[in-house]
Amino acid sequence: MKPFNSTMAMIFVVLCFLCVPGEQVFARSEVFKDMIYEPGELKPRDSELKVAVGESAPDFELPDLQGTTTSLREFRGKNVVLSFVPAAWTPVCSDQWPGYNILEDLFERYNAVILGITVDNIPSLYAWTRKMGGLWFPVLSDFWPHGEAADRFGILRSDGMSERAIIIIDGEGIIRYIDVHDINKRPPLESIVRELEKLNPQTLSLTPP
Repeated sequence: MKPFNSTMAMIFVVLCFLCVPGEQVFARSEVFKDMIYEPGELKPRDSELKVAVGESAPDFELPDLQGTTTSLREFRGKNVVLSFVPAAWTPVCSDQWPGYNILEDLFERYNAVILGITVDNIPSLYAWTRKMGGLWFPVLSDFWPHGEAADRFGILRSDGMSERAIIIIDGEGIIRYIDVHDINKRPPLESIVRELEKLNPQTLSLTPP
């Protein structure tokens, strides 16, 4: 069997995402769409970064949906993908996070975890993620002090929402990748895969399951 190289991995992920049945991506169902708030076109970016690739990531402690507190430092030794999204119950956010459900095995392969973060409060996040059918990764609330974690990274917008951003941190707590994305668009899955591969070159020859 031929080696499962980086290009094949990215193609595999993209094809999987495109082939996910409609009922598994709840944002696409008519019932869920009736509950989505449409904010219209937003300014693509409205913040100024306070961090840079190569710097230590600022720590934070945020509550999760289970009523416990999660900190960034507790994931030392693992690669961490921070997925900041602007707001619950909005179209792109509701499509972005369910798409990550197909990446669970790949994250395990790359010794990585994803933390979903938004400035919404816990009750709103609880209802929203349940409506999406559940997510395998922790979802954290940056509601109070409002947007404090987002502000530490310099991705808190002037309207109180966070940017749509992907920040990848290695096992030693060093920032290795930053994508402050156009808030109106979903960051591509293959970008996350590519950056995790850079942190785990020994996995590039793995054969597919």
